[in-house]
Amino acid sequence: MHAMQYEITLPADYDMQIIRKRVTAGGHALDDRAGLGLKAYVIRERGAHGSPVNQYAPFYLWNDTGAMAHFLAGGGGFQNIVRDFGRPAVRHWSGIACHAGPARTAPPVSASRRLTAIPSDMDPDGTGLGLSACVEREVEQLRQLRDHEGVHTAALAVDPHHWQLMRFVVWADTSAPEEEDTERYEVLHLSAPGLGELPEGQAWQA
Repeated sequence: MHAMQYEITLPADYDMQIIRKRVTAGGHALDDRAGLGLKAYVIRERGAHGSPVNQYAPFYLWNDTGAMAHFLAGGGGFQNIVRDFGRPAVRHWSGIACHAGPARTAPPVSASRRLTAIPSDMDPDGTGLGLSACVEREVEQLRQLRDHEGVHTAALAVDPHHWQLMRFVVWADTSAPEEEDTERYEVLHLSAPGLGELPEGQAWQA
C-alpha cells in the first residue's frame, strides 16, 4: 500500500462550487482504475471546521505503485490537474497499516489527516529501535481507532525523507475526534475500485 496526496490551495474568495461541480462531472473517472485502493476527493473550505484556506486535496491509497506511476507520469489522469491548476507537489508515504472500520459499507462524508514529525533524538538507549517503538504506538492507536462506529477506512503511513507519520481516516459521518494538528476535510466522492484489496492490519508481522 502506498499513500499519496496533493494539495491545491485556492484563493480566499474562490467559489468552491467550481470544485464541487468538477468532482460531480469527473469524479467517477477512477471508479474502476486497476491498482487503486481508494481515492477520496476531499476539500477544505475556508471557515469550515477551522480551515484557514480553500483547498482541493485528493487523497489516494494505491495497491500497485506501477498504477500510481502511470497515473502521475504516464498520462493516466494527473495531466488534467496540471492542465487546470499547474503541477502541484505530490506527497507520498509508504504504508504501515490499514483497517476497515465498522462503517466501511456506508458512503463517506468527511476525512481527517494527522501529520506527526518523528524526532531525530528518539533513541535514548542507543539501540536504534526508538523509531520502531514510536511506530508501534501509532499502529496500536490506529487499531483502537478502527472500532469507532463512524470509521470507514483508517490508514497509517510514513514519509522516510522528512521522517513524518501520516494518519488518514475516512469517516461515514462528521464525528472525527478533535485532535491537535489534524486537518479536517469534506469528502465529495470516493472512488474505491480496490477497496477490498487494501491490506488489513499492519503491513508486516510484528
